[in-house]
Amino acid sequence: MKRRTLIGVIGSGRCDGGLAALAETTGRLVAEAGMGLVCGGLGGVMEAAARGAKQAGGLTVGILPGPDPAEANPYIDVAIPTGMGEMRNALIVRASAALIAVGGGAGTLSEIALALKTGKPVTGLRTWEIPGVVKADTAERAVALALGESGP
Repeated sequence: MKRRTLIGVIGSGRCDGGLAALAETTGRLVAEAGMGLVCGGLGGVMEAAARGAKQAGGLTVGILPGPDPAEANPYIDVAIPTGMGEMRNALIVRASAALIAVGGGAGTLSEIALALKTGKPVTGLRTWEIPGVVKADTAERAVALALGESGP
């Protein structure tokens, strides 16, 4: 069996409809590119991205903050309960070949910082503007950049 590369989609557990649509499109495009999607496994951006990936037939992995796999949103194939709270952000970063930040708050900021510290590429969609984060205006561009392509 071929091992899939995982692309991390990170963002807040709560988001508005516009960010949810952006995250869902991002997840769908990750799956259509043949990549697996890894996220924090909860609601908001994480759920929307996982939903998009599942609708495109992709693999979804949720690295959960709590000890109960039942906390995962319904679009997660592989729920990894950690009981580590926010410290699980480091596991999401380490599991990802590249990360796409969609919106987000302090938790997303910590994931971005960890990714940059470990040399993982980070693309941002309506998120923190930080040196090292490559800004994208569309989900298509964000996924292309995460895959190392020049994209649309």
